Amino acid sequence: MSMRSYPAPMSHIALRREEEKERRRAEIIDAAEALYAEIGWDAVTMDRVARRARLSRALIYVYFQDRNELLLAITQRALEELRERFLAAVASQPRGLDQTQAIGRAYVLFQQEKPHRFDACSRYHAHCTTGQPTDDACMLAGDAAIAVIVQALRQGQADGSIRRDLGNPVQVCVTLWAFAHGLIQIGSNKAQEIARLGVGYPELMEGSFAMLRDLLATKPGA
Repeated sequence: MSMRSYPAPMSHIALRREEEKERRRAEIIDAAEALYAEIGWDAVTMDRVARRARLSRALIYVYFQDRNELLLAITQRALEELRERFLAAVASQPRGLDQTQAIGRAYVLFQQEKPHRFDACSRYHAHCTTGQPTDDACMLAGDAAIAVIVQALRQGQADGSIRRDLGNPVQVCVTLWAFAHGLIQIGSNKAQEIARLGVGYPELMEGSFAMLRDLLATKPGA
């Protein structure tokens, strides 16, 4: 009879070391993110991160090879937070149409409350379009956020609040995401130009959400 071997349980000392590594890594990310929020990512350097974290520059490189790895770690946090916001938005509404609209509003609020995290997501998506290797953790976190939107659309088609002739919910999700992301960027980056045209940011958002709702909603008698 063969004896099946199992990996030895992690010793108390090894466990403590692993916890210490995770704590130190989180502290480095915290420092980098704080700088990101204060001065923008382009001004963040490994030296500045080391000073903010009160660690040596050499130790920073033990945990992160370069700034890009640090940015990916911040982006993962941002995408995970975005998913939590989407889930909370869905939980606040019974129908799929209302869930989808609540998700859109949550996305706008995310940009307003955490502009640096929104920027991190934007940089990540731009990086993906170049065909360069992406981070698996970020990809999974992004997919999880997208899945919440897709489920809301499917819920809406099932409960009759969203048109079924719109087709594949995944494709609809990508379309809505592109619309909302572009709208937020224009509203935040071109506010003065929009105001010069006589359109206020709140009115732009409300009007856009109303238009999207009308496009998604099942028409009476349909």
